Amino acid sequence: MSDVGASNLTERCRLAGLRITGPRKAILKVLEDSSDHPDVEELHRRVKRVHPGINIATVYRTLNVLSEHDLIERHSFDDGRTRYETIPEEHHDHFIDIDTGEVVEFVSEEIEAMQEEIARRHGFEIVSHRLDIFVRRRDP
Repeated sequence: MSDVGASNLTERCRLAGLRITGPRKAILKVLEDSSDHPDVEELHRRVKRVHPGINIATVYRTLNVLSEHDLIERHSFDDGRTRYETIPEEHHDHFIDIDTGEVVEFVSEEIEAMQEEIARRHGFEIVSHRLDIFVRRRDP
């Protein structure tokens, strides 16, 4: 999860020309406070705690607008649910637990270096990438 503060995301929205309505402000705050990668239904449940009258359609529309303006990332981790996170300040990859759906972020300089080397050997320059590794907890 990015450690960019909610006010920073709000400022980034303003810079993108987006209005900051009451419902949108609540959605931005919940997104920023999320340490996981909630899907729209979970995000709606959380936003309703701080903005009880919010409609799930408003959450969907806001997520679409934020995604279109590259303020959040959408992730599909093969569980059929689209999940969201704010754009991270630092690139990271994901472990996805296939039994629980838990998403764990990690950074590996070794993996990054290996990807760069492999791309270079094949005559490519990496422009963007993401690495999602599906895992299962080992028995102790």
